[in-house]
Amino acid sequence: MKLIVNKEDTLYNYLRNNLEGKSKNNIKSLLKRELISINDKVITKYDYNLLIGDTITISNGYNYNEETLKIIYEDDNIIVVDKPTKILTISNKNEKEKTLYRKVSDYLKKEKKKVFVIHRLDFDTSGVIMFAKNQKIQKLYQDNWNNLAKKREYIAIVEGVTPPKGHIESYLKESKTLEVYSSKNKDGLFSITDYETIKHNKKYSMVKVLISTGRRNQIRCHMSDINHPILGDTRYKSKANPLGRLALHAHILEIEDPLTHKLFTFTSIIPEEFNNIIK
Repeated sequence: MKLIVNKEDTLYNYLRNNLEGKSKNNIKSLLKRELISINDKVITKYDYNLLIGDTITISNGYNYNEETLKIIYEDDNIIVVDKPTKILTISNKNEKEKTLYRKVSDYLKKEKKKVFVIHRLDFDTSGVIMFAKNQKIQKLYQDNWNNLAKKREYIAIVEGVTPPKGHIESYLKESKTLEVYSSKNKDGLFSITDYETIKHNKKYSMVKVLISTGRRNQIRCHMSDINHPILGDTRYKSKANPLGRLALHAHILEIEDPLTHKLFTFTSIIPEEFNNIIK
């Protein structure tokens, strides 16, 4: 949804007066979840001053109550789902209920089974994610994840025109504010990212990203390091957010079953908005 501002006002007041059926809490939730952009820049402050002619974009985001759980694969030991953007994998101090973990847990109650986290995706990242149905399987995957995960392919839209291929290595550390960054010293976690350009226009590139190590925020940090931040990633120097989300999608997970040694390939379709923005 887009609104063209026709009267100077604060963002909150303007939305209250121009959005039908949106309560005070609804609007605060949209701001908190980074679903509102002004002139392609995400805004979270309710008292932001609007000017006549400003464009307000409200992303659809993820509706926890209405979104159907999209199951990619399920057996007695694991369940693989297609994670939407704008939802936490597990709870944090600010959000306890609206999580993918809770959604999967509710689904598995019919089997009288519990859900156990194997790996995670960021709040804004969509795509393939896998959960275990018992602690034994969870431990088998987690203890040998880098060897079992044969291929972890992401699709990203990044700013600028990228080279045809690239290889990035660095040691990643966390600041006191938990922001991941590349260290010049060998005192962090060694991380490897490879990418290949699929297509591009004058402003953005669609890249296929393969990771050999699964560090927190690795792709986001590495693409920013080479001055091609992921679209919508304001934490890592992105200047625009026309999609209303982080343009990062877990496309393919190729993984070996630790019990049978069978190789599985799980795929999530590239979001339509990714293709549309590169046209």
